[in-house]
Amino acid sequence: MLTERQILILKSIIFLYTNNGTPIGSKTLMNEAELDYSSATIRNEMVHLEELGFIEKTHSSSGRIPSIKGYRFYVDHLIHPIEVQKKDLITIKKSFSNEFHQLDEIVIQSAELLSQLTSYTAISLGPELKDSRLTGFRLVPLTENKVMVILVTDKGHVENRMFSLPKTIQSSDLEKMVNIFNERLVGHTLIEVFKKLETEIPALINKYAKSAAGISSALDTFILQAGRDQIHVGGRMNMLDYSMGMDVEKFKLIYSLMEDQNDLAHLLTPHHSGIEVKIGQELDDERFEGFSLITAGYNVIGYGTGLIALLGPTSMPYSKMISLVDVFRNELSKKVIDYYHSMED
Repeated sequence: MLTERQILILKSIIFLYTNNGTPIGSKTLMNEAELDYSSATIRNEMVHLEELGFIEKTHSSSGRIPSIKGYRFYVDHLIHPIEVQKKDLITIKKSFSNEFHQLDEIVIQSAELLSQLTSYTAISLGPELKDSRLTGFRLVPLTENKVMVILVTDKGHVENRMFSLPKTIQSSDLEKMVNIFNERLVGHTLIEVFKKLETEIPALINKYAKSAAGISSALDTFILQAGRDQIHVGGRMNMLDYSMGMDVEKFKLIYSLMEDQNDLAHLLTPHHSGIEVKIGQELDDERFEGFSLITAGYNVIGYGTGLIALLGPTSMPYSKMISLVDVFRNELSKKVIDYYHSMED
């Protein structure tokens, strides 16, 4: 257990480091944190904090920086909510006052806005539409062996994906498969559609359109994913501003991950619906060493739970960012509820 003095010194180190980004020494603490302790006392306490793993020494300076353990202690025990700046609140409300014609537009706008407000990378995921019904299914030929599959739900959500056709598929069987999908799936909830794809649809395909079985089995995951809105990432290039020293290959790996919804969905899986902070290794991906992720769920009564997230450096100002994310998710929730109500009118 840390002493009151050690806690104050740790808190001061984190505050100063997140503000100026340079390692903190005892003189800096005395001059800028205005600690009422001697330089020798501060140095001794910093040694203890380093031995306990809360701060660490860098190779380029005699100063200290917070460790992952230090940030974790700070986030769990020391931060307090701060009032969001009035200009940021006005910007959020003004942005969400726009008229949106599709839920995807709100998801996209929310990620872009949050990234602009924070200068970090923001990720937005719309609420799960468990009761959405499939109202449209189309298969559009693109080339000799590729097709675009388009799904439309009664909530105005549109999902499309390109598929490669098996070489053995016959055009007549492909047409029969589309007819089966329209007759047996359109009008049902997406969950019902997924169950049918696992049970009765394969038997029908094998009976009436056997050569189309390959593409039919590839559609089940795609249709289930249509039960939730697309993930949108805002401010990908902002990573360049807080990834100094990162080698090019690692940056490319992280940037490419931002394009893969499956990887993002795994990264965004929270342990609870509130605000959660994962730091460094806690993200279970070595590519994100030096990063922190703040995730926050937002409830849309009757329609499920969406998620917003903020990816930034471990040295981010956590109090400010957590407070901003909390206000942001509440405004986003109101906007999504308003959207659904307008759809019902």
